[in-house]
Amino acid sequence: MSAFCRERGVSDQSFYNWRKRLSGSEPVRFVLVEANAAVRKDSLPVELILASGDRLRIAPGTDAVTLRTVLNVLRERA
Repeated sequence: MSAFCRERGVSDQSFYNWRKRLSGSEPVRFVLVEANAAVRKDSLPVELILASGDRLRIAPGTDAVTLRTVLNVLRERA
């Protein structure tokens, strides 16, 4: 499991926390996002709908560090 997490830039602890969280009875919806798509200036943001009903819009070109920071803060508040 460590190799899987390392390849994806995710800590083992984060993986196990998410696995536990997602193993509950609540349905989880995912959207397929192409990871290698070219980002254009006129591209639309990616929108995540959180369990609270709030929407998180991620602008094209947002760097991974900023996105991870925002997601970590949201996880801590959940």
